[in-house]
Amino acid sequence: MTASRRILLIEGHPDAGVRHLNHALADAYAEGASAGGHEVRRVVVASLDFPLVRTADEWQHGSLPVALQPAQDNIAWAQHVVLFFPLWLGDMPAVLKGFLEQVARPGFAVGPEGARPFGNKPLSGRSARVVVTMGMPALAYRWFYRAHSVKSLERNILGFVGFAPIHQTLIGLVDQLGEAGVARWRKKLRQLGQEAA
Repeated sequence: MTASRRILLIEGHPDAGVRHLNHALADAYAEGASAGGHEVRRVVVASLDFPLVRTADEWQHGSLPVALQPAQDNIAWAQHVVLFFPLWLGDMPAVLKGFLEQVARPGFAVGPEGARPFGNKPLSGRSARVVVTMGMPALAYRWFYRAHSVKSLERNILGFVGFAPIHQTLIGLVDQLGEAGVARWRKKLRQLGQEAA
């Protein structure tokens, strides 16, 4: 049996007004995690109101928007983080990227300004999973496109600030899944949640 873990689900779908597959998958993961005895918190990025970071100086020296302080606190609390998002124009939606740019500030996710870039990783000791839905076949994204945006997220954001290991779940042809396909993926995510994987 897996030891109890603190799990944060970050829902990165930009549409908070309509239920999408991403939401159903996050629900399934949360159900499994709760059944497995894990503590679960959630951040729904589309429900948060925050500005974009527009300059390097703002990122290095500006203040974290008040609306994002609970999200940053939840990241600090978590032992395992699961990001859910649909592939848009070959990458994560802009609102999720903007969220990550805001919360991953010097002194929290990276060392203070001037610190060695490959030295201190303040978020070390946490693992992650990236769950991505897409219209194209997942195999095409993985092999033809080399899963470039997910690899960039894993290497240049999550790995850079200390997350390891990082696993991925790529779900393709979402418009063709049907009820049976959605049920299969919900079952898979529920199992991952129970295992805190």
